[in-house]
Amino acid sequence: MKDNLTVSGFVATTPRHLTTAEGVSITSFRLASNRRKFDRDKKTWIDAGTNWYSVSTYRDLASNVIGSVRKGDRVLVIGRLRMSEWGDGDRRGVNIDLDADALGHDLRWGTTSFSRTIRSESVESDDPGDPADESDATEGAEADSGTPLDVAAPF
Repeated sequence: MKDNLTVSGFVATTPRHLTTAEGVSITSFRLASNRRKFDRDKKTWIDAGTNWYSVSTYRDLASNVIGSVRKGDRVLVIGRLRMSEWGDGDRRGVNIDLDADALGHDLRWGTTSFSRTIRSESVESDDPGDPADESDATEGAEADSGTPLDVAAPF
């Protein structure tokens, strides 16, 4: 069973990026998700609290997040929830961590531009319909340059 959670919120801290000794890229940030409810007496929407999450991304997703996401951006995060209790003297609490499988800008709040990332290492796939297997998938772009390919450009 895979427990996935989708959270909409804003990036509350500047994303931090590091690479482990094993070469694994990790990018993390704090995500604030504001709950809203309709106040029938005032006939307006009001804030009903904020849930805070520590979001971690790994490998290619981490590299793309550090190049795309900034503090204050509205995002959608899909990932696995991990909760851990902590205690420090009289203080106790629960950390809520979200290991992201997918992450993107929330287009309800603005626009974004997508650029496909071309990786220098070869990508193998078992799917014969996968564009990574087609020789013309990177036509007109330097496949080993690491520069993004503008997929929105006309053919």
